[in-house]
Amino acid sequence: MLDDPEILRKIDAAGMLQTIDKFPLYIKDIREHLTSIHIFKLIKVDNVIITGMGGSGIAGEIVASLLRDKLDIPFVLNRDYDLPKWVKKDTLAIFISYSGNTEETISAFKIAHQKKCSIICITSGGKLEELAEKRNITTIKIPGGLQPRAAIAYLLFSLIGVLQKTGILTHQIEPDIIEAITTAQEIISENNSQVEEAKNPAKQFARVLFGAIPQIYGWGVYTPIATRWRYQFNENSKLIARDDTLPECTHNDIVGWSSNPKASQHFSVILFRDRSFETIYLTTRIEFMKTLFKETARTVHEIYPKGKSSLAKMISLLLFGDYISCYLAILRQIDPTPIDVITELKQQLQKI
Repeated sequence: MLDDPEILRKIDAAGMLQTIDKFPLYIKDIREHLTSIHIFKLIKVDNVIITGMGGSGIAGEIVASLLRDKLDIPFVLNRDYDLPKWVKKDTLAIFISYSGNTEETISAFKIAHQKKCSIICITSGGKLEELAEKRNITTIKIPGGLQPRAAIAYLLFSLIGVLQKTGILTHQIEPDIIEAITTAQEIISENNSQVEEAKNPAKQFARVLFGAIPQIYGWGVYTPIATRWRYQFNENSKLIARDDTLPECTHNDIVGWSSNPKASQHFSVILFRDRSFETIYLTTRIEFMKTLFKETARTVHEIYPKGKSSLAKMISLLLFGDYISCYLAILRQIDPTPIDVITELKQQLQKI
């Protein structure tokens, strides 16, 4: 099934797999676009807050994790209608909404404007662009026509570019971006739909996961990537999935695994590994968990990133998960693109 072009075209009617293939092109496109946008360097910034939901918000989460040990000021992700009280005029507030119509993001945007924050928006249009234009607020306009989760390259690298241009990010990240593009191309060459299953790791892994509930464990820079995998299993594969974080999960989650053998047999566990980043304490925890899961879960899998820099490694795992989730949708004979239940909810909210 996964090697039949006709079946792939029929089920993946909107071409989600082909969109994943374009990830490096989207990075290059937005980087070129950013060269034409003038953004003032900010003289005084006490903190940065990123507001975004779902496929838009995950870009902020990835950047927050990537830059955790590189920024000298707090960098916080907001996923709500309002903003924390500490947000003031010396806060840089960045609003990310691919559609431009995310009601939580628009609500928080209005509050930030009232608080006289420095504001930058990243969107393909919609109400957010309209509000920003009326207030003469800088907006990074990205191409429309994609699902928000499929626009992750545009959103993520727009955000990195904004942080560079405002002077918030002083770390030399250009070599890492170049490596991320190269690594993305490598992942695509190994896992795109034209590569037969016998040689395609993503297709093979999707088949192993078929019929199970994915449980993904992240840590460090891979924490938001584990969340991204869950989002993609939720939206592309239309599956219930879970993600959790080390070392926190070893203080609670493992107790449940040790005491519910019948329930745990429904789960396939995915452990992100990286020997170059793991401390001896983290490795000991992961190895303990792996032993536990082998006795309780349906299957256990260790997934290693490609690349050298943190950014390249994060992108390699992100893309690998995107492919897996789409192939899993194909195996389930479900189009990866539609998210009807979310559309239904938004329609209900519009009636309020």
